[in-house]
Amino acid sequence: MAENRNGNTAVLGALMLVAGGIIGAGVALLFAPKTGKETREDLGRYATKTRRRAEEVVDDLSSSISEMVDKVGEKASELLDSGKDAAGTARESLLKAIDEGQEKLEKQRSRLAKLFSKE
Repeated sequence: MAENRNGNTAVLGALMLVAGGIIGAGVALLFAPKTGKETREDLGRYATKTRRRAEEVVDDLSSSISEMVDKVGEKASELLDSGKDAAGTARESLLKAIDEGQEKLEKQRSRLAKLFSKE
């Protein structure tokens, strides 16, 4: 569970970083004394950088999700195996108890048969 929180925190941090960068660059462009051509060039460069960062974030996010899916699959498999083992153990215990009960029942039948045959 802690791994899930850490993964979510990392993703949230990365998204906040990208969002902060976008907002900061937008404010800087609006207040910078540049010509229209320079501003358009800056916007183009910034758009390219932002696209690259977004692709990196998406790659990181997909890697994190893939890792989480793998871990969940492993845990589910472990739990399934554990459940099978527990069910097998419970079955064996139940069969053993039934066998012991049958043995005791046979002993009691024998005792009763001896008691009634003496009379």
